[in-house]
Amino acid sequence: MRAQPGTEPAGRPAEADDRSAAPRHRRVTSFRTRRSALSDNQHATWDRRWPELGIVARSGPDQPERLDTAAWFGRTAPLVLEIGCGTGTSTLAMAQAEPDVDVIAVEVYKRGLAQLLSAIDREGVTNIRLVRGDGVDVLEHLITPGSLTGVRVFFPDPWPKARHHKRRLLQPATVALIADGLRPGGILHAATDHADYAEQIAEVGDAEPRLRRVAATAQLPISVQRPTTKYESKAHTVGSPINELIWERL
Repeated sequence: MRAQPGTEPAGRPAEADDRSAAPRHRRVTSFRTRRSALSDNQHATWDRRWPELGIVARSGPDQPERLDTAAWFGRTAPLVLEIGCGTGTSTLAMAQAEPDVDVIAVEVYKRGLAQLLSAIDREGVTNIRLVRGDGVDVLEHLITPGSLTGVRVFFPDPWPKARHHKRRLLQPATVALIADGLRPGGILHAATDHADYAEQIAEVGDAEPRLRRVAATAQLPISVQRPTTKYESKAHTVGSPINELIWERL
């Protein structure tokens, strides 16, 4: 049985939306508080399509049961979880390139999800579903162990100050949860333009005994070819190398 869609009344102040979206739990979160407003068109699309395509992940006793993805997508297909999809540029392009793969895109911020939802509606894409919430909550409570063909984490917040490193998403505990969710042969694909974070991700991924590093040229069950986003273009402009890190579940 899948989680009930999280519907919100049209016209609700955006400030209240994003403050209430942040999960209330003791774990240190990997995201920053933001305030954003939706356009009238985005509100209309949200009200029309969210009940079908989106759910809200919650922590604590209100957390729903694990997702029945076959019922949600209306088919059984390789399943990819993207944590921190942002505005969904990569999500949309990669889903369109692999119509036989189902994608669950997770994002805390409503505006990013609204932009992706509008693009899904405009392009007629049928293999993306959306979860609003913390990716760790999704891994812990919504994903059935061994059900994922891939997990994608593209350009997570690097939290560059040393005192904030504990807020980084890809810590040993999170990578262990990702390994739990992956089926044998499934992959974890991470990308970052932050050199220090890349070193940490590499160290943590290599230390997880159920994962083995593989090259992007290896025969993989899903594509690792990403479109170049505006954020990535800025990184190229300032000379920041893009680090692609891929592991396979043993």
